Amino acid sequence: MIVVVCPGQGSQTPGFLSPWLENPEYARELQALSDASGIDLVAHGTVSDADTIRDTAVAQPLIVAAGILTLKALLADGRREKIAGIAGHSVGEITAAAGAGILSSTDAIRFVTERGSAMAAAAGLEATGMSAVIGADESELLAQLDQLGLSPANFNGGGQIVVAGALDGLAALAANPPAKARVIPLQVAGAFHTRYMTPAVERLTQAAASLTPADPDLPIWSNRDGGTVTAGARFLDLLVGQVSSPVRWDLCMAAFADAGVTGIIEVAPAGALVGLAKRALRGVPSVAIKTPDDLHAAIELIESDFAAAPSA
Repeated sequence: MIVVVCPGQGSQTPGFLSPWLENPEYARELQALSDASGIDLVAHGTVSDADTIRDTAVAQPLIVAAGILTLKALLADGRREKIAGIAGHSVGEITAAAGAGILSSTDAIRFVTERGSAMAAAAGLEATGMSAVIGADESELLAQLDQLGLSPANFNGGGQIVVAGALDGLAALAANPPAKARVIPLQVAGAFHTRYMTPAVERLTQAAASLTPADPDLPIWSNRDGGTVTAGARFLDLLVGQVSSPVRWDLCMAAFADAGVTGIIEVAPAGALVGLAKRALRGVPSVAIKTPDDLHAAIELIESDFAAAPSA
């Protein structure tokens, strides 16, 4: 049982799409996605610097475009029928929605472009940020967050919770962390997946109203609670609400385990979710597709797992 996972913001690095664009087919696809977004994703994936691609309005469509490129190559030649499902972390849920057939590639890239712009605008309204907390007792941390006016944003599993809120509250947490915990400030523009993103929800509600989602043709898990979603309209509603709600990636990974996952493949720009899986799903083989050279190992994992699966 192979699950394909799609990363969120922060996974991108300067020039990460350069190896992909050596293939004319991928170059044409990225240009088409770039045209649909109104953003020069070709330049941002190849020559833009770290500060430029850290901008939320740029990073989000860039990450989803990279995932769409990867999925088209990974799931070609009948391999789509050989995987057990798909899931995304935060903005990666839009990549997953495209992979599951809920949104077309064009609709996905237009929706994520609006999402990135809306979240960047919301982040600019107040000085907020995010920090990763590693190794804390969850109940102790949540109690401390409540006292400081902070919120949990990402429950990432493997002992990692990302928290968000006002900068003075994050500074207070760093100065007095929970027992045995480390607090690592993140280079992000604002408090994503919290109440601070409410203005973005309003914009995305309008954007979603113009879309016609299809029901998924692959099992897809939701960040809301780790459950599978069978209606495309419901998944689109969850995508809208997700920007101001916590990402429960820990529950997604628990659901993978309960379903009997035997392999994890992360699409570009890969690495973060495979890292979390190695801690939370110990012993489960994984492949991070960073460049086209990694496709061979990912395809081999799919084919070997399918060949080993018991026949119905």
